[in-house]
Amino acid sequence: MEFSKAIKEKLKTLPDEPGCYLMRDRDGKIIYIGKAASLRKRVQSYFRQHTRRTAQPKIRSLINSIADFDIVVVKSEAEAILTEGKLIKEYRPHYNTLWKDDKRFVMIRVDVQHPFPTIAKCRIRKNDGAAYFGPYTSGMAAKVAVEFLERRFGLRRCRPREPDAETYKHCSNDIIANCSAPCVGKISPEGYRARAEEACAFLRGERMEMLKDLRAEMERLAGELKFEEAAATRDMLLHLHNAVKERAKVRKSPKMKQDEARLGLKELQKQLNLTKEPRVIECFDISNISGTSSVASMVCSVDGVPYPNRYRRFRIKTVEGADDPRSMAEVVRRRYTRLSRENKALPGLVMVDGGITQLRAAKAELVALGLDDLPIVGLAKRYEEIVWDHAENSGNLVLPRHSAALTVVTRLRDEAHRFAITYHRDLRRQRIMESRLDEIPGIGKSKKEALLKHFGSITRLSRATVGEIAQAPGIGAKTAELIRGELDGK
Repeated sequence: MEFSKAIKEKLKTLPDEPGCYLMRDRDGKIIYIGKAASLRKRVQSYFRQHTRRTAQPKIRSLINSIADFDIVVVKSEAEAILTEGKLIKEYRPHYNTLWKDDKRFVMIRVDVQHPFPTIAKCRIRKNDGAAYFGPYTSGMAAKVAVEFLERRFGLRRCRPREPDAETYKHCSNDIIANCSAPCVGKISPEGYRARAEEACAFLRGERMEMLKDLRAEMERLAGELKFEEAAATRDMLLHLHNAVKERAKVRKSPKMKQDEARLGLKELQKQLNLTKEPRVIECFDISNISGTSSVASMVCSVDGVPYPNRYRRFRIKTVEGADDPRSMAEVVRRRYTRLSRENKALPGLVMVDGGITQLRAAKAELVALGLDDLPIVGLAKRYEEIVWDHAENSGNLVLPRHSAALTVVTRLRDEAHRFAITYHRDLRRQRIMESRLDEIPGIGKSKKEALLKHFGSITRLSRATVGEIAQAPGIGAKTAELIRGELDGK
């Protein structure tokens, strides 16, 4: 089946934003409504040949019925979920009804009315006297929270309303699941209920200090270089935070980001064989279009988190044309010549955006400055690989895809790229405006220089009123009106 030209054009313009999509048949009727964290990725997935070959029959049936689609962009994934529910109730599309499995959002239920309360996931809230928390759109967050609280407070997992010694004969949860075993009197009914109440308080967000122990455990594991276990503990922290805050999507708090960054620095130290954690990292990127207006950016992270106060911008002065290695060498030379001259602290790690050629050009400048021991790596875009060029280490290092170390370096690289592109666009905009000044009758080189000197930049000039422009040396009211008109495109 070949899709229509209209669908192909729509697929090209899909936004990488959360929202809902509405599939229509040949009569324009809505036949399916779905949600997505990224409309672009989700909707495009329906129209790939691979999907049509390998999807389940019900999916292929839907795809073959699609003649058009619409989208609704929203602000968050949580809003997309709510919008999807409303739209389905309003339109009752054929395929949504056909595939309906009566599932609802996950909740956590604590049967506080029972002598020995238990905690469990559920999907239906009943008027049964139990305490309900949620709903949670992340089922994994609810699952992790239930397991954590069962172990933390020794809550039982058995089903009898009032477990006794007979129940205990067939159970080993006190050994393998940390159950407090109220069935055989290892804890009093009052003591057990107090634990259940503490679990409820945690779910209400009143016992966040309990996560400090987990955070300390994560740091201990990272310090012992047990990164896989540390990452698992980090993931548990994120899920628990999600459950407590009842958020539809995990949003990392500043503290969580800091924890992840610190774990990433420890991983980098191990993977790169550094003598200490690279608490300060400086990353460079080059930007140019067809070799014109070449600029560079340097962004910095402190303790693994971007630190904008230390960002720097460079205009390439000694290189003409598109020559990224030589441009990289220039900015590295300028940056660390200045730090050395001013006797300022050097970073723990230097990173350049690019492969072995850019890395060797930058490394040669550090050697020439006597900074042979300053660690430096490249980050190749294609496979997100760290590039080395040292006597003891060479080649590429592939960090685990979901590792905290990879998060630290790619986030900084992306920030360097964004900062460089923004600077390059600003310069191009200024040059375009300056060239427009040259086209105004009566504005020669001297008056143009006088204007830029008076206002400080073309940007400030572009914001000035006619009266303010007229106050510049050698510029009268009539010329000011011409300038303002040109800047406004009149």
